[in-house]
Parts: sequence; C-alpha cells; structure tokens
Amino acid sequence: METASIIFITGGVRSGKSSFAEKKAAERASEIGGSLHYLATGMPSDQEMENRIACHQEDRRKSGFSWKTWEQSTNIGSLASGFREKDVLLLDCLTTWLTNELFSQEADWNESYLKAVFHRILTEIEAIRKNCHQLVIVSNEVLSDPLHEKNDLVFMYCQLIGNLHRQIVQKAMQAYAVEAGVPVLMKGVKR
Repeated sequence: METASIIFITGGVRSGKSSFAEKKAAERASEIGGSLHYLATGMPSDQEMENRIACHQEDRRKSGFSWKTWEQSTNIGSLASGFREKDVLLLDCLTTWLTNELFSQEADWNESYLKAVFHRILTEIEAIRKNCHQLVIVSNEVLSDPLHEKNDLVFMYCQLIGNLHRQIVQKAMQAYAVEAGVPVLMKGVKR
C-alpha cells in the first residue's frame, strides 16, 4: 500500500480548525468511497475539556457522516493495524497528544527524554500513514505569542511542538492555518 498523504491544519484555540479538518476529511472520504476515523487525543480532565469533547462529538454526529471514533491519549501508533487502504483519519490534536506523551510517565524533561518523545510521535505518525489513504492532523498554534516570562518547561514544549510542526509540514501534501474560521492554504495546491 502507498503511504498516505498528510493534510496539516493548525490554528489558535477556537479558530475553527477542527471543523475545517472534519470537512476536509469527509470530502476526501466521499471522493474515494472511504471510511472516516477520528483519532481523539483529548482526555476529560476538567469541565471545560468535557464540554469541548462533547461539542466535538455532537458536531460529528450532526455532520451526516459516519465517523468511527478512537479515543487514545498516548501510544496512537498501536492503532495503526486497525486501519485500511481507503480509510481517512483525522487526528485531533497533536498538541494534546504531545502533552499526554510528555506527562504519561514520571521523567525529567532532559534532552534525551524530549528527543525520545519527539521520535516516538513521528514514528507513530508514520505507522498510521502506512495503513490509511489520508491522514489529517490538527494542531494548536502555540508559537505565535511571545513568552513574557522565562519558563523553561513552556519554552521546551514550544520548541518541541515547533519542531514537530516543521517535520510534519515537510511531509504534508497540504498545510493550512485557520484563523477566525478562515482557512489559509500555506503549502500545496487547493483541491
């Protein structure tokens, strides 16, 4: 099987990036007669997150498309064998997945630990790509605002997500930035 193409979609919180990603995934699945899969990385850790998850679930239910949802906060690559050649996958979202992976075990955030998490995420993305038609990856844009106070943990996280974004966009067929509900094509050709 040919390795799946990637569509990368980023934007700020509440920018409309998830809705846009769902639309792109559904359009592609309709074009190829494929199945839709939603890889949800969020965990209901507080009331706000519970509400956001419920809202996303309701949006998918109302979309008129049949989504198969996989709730997996870490180790997403373990799902790869469950996908097929005509599957279109939406992974929402990379920043949440990264956070989950970083805090999934007691560890010092030293350089070797951060590199290991970075490589594990890229390896798991590749495992998924080998078992589907298209992978749509949603991520939060956390790098546009300057850090006003020195916080090593936040700085390391921002560097890590920035490096993941660059690596994924390099492999992506298309990359979009969504702001105020308006998607802007940053890489690739509009289809």
